[in-house]
Amino acid sequence: MLLAASCLEERPRPGPPLLTFTLTRTTVRSNNPPTPPDTVSGTVRAEDTDGLDSVWVSVDSVVAGEDGGFDRVFSTTFRFLIGPGKSPNTVLPIQIRARDIAGFQVTRDTNVVVVP
Repeated sequence: MLLAASCLEERPRPGPPLLTFTLTRTTVRSNNPPTPPDTVSGTVRAEDTDGLDSVWVSVDSVVAGEDGGFDRVFSTTFRFLIGPGKSPNTVLPIQIRARDIAGFQVTRDTNVVVVP
């Protein structure tokens, strides 16, 4: 009996969700009206065996979140408008967070750069 118990797989440890994302591009333009504003867009995917509580994306100071619905896998696209008047070479921070139903959270940071 002891020999059979030692062959069982180790139980997975609780931890934060697996979080991946892609950006459509890493540079944006900050145009002045009447030129339409540029956007930051991409996809985010979170996975957790316990289920996902929520996923959040922030660009510069704008934050948007979605309920994970307690699903094990969550995937969505995002798009944020870039406001006018940003100087070339300005770095706009992007933060992506996911939280599972157990309260574990993971955060990924990146950025895009404003070009002329």
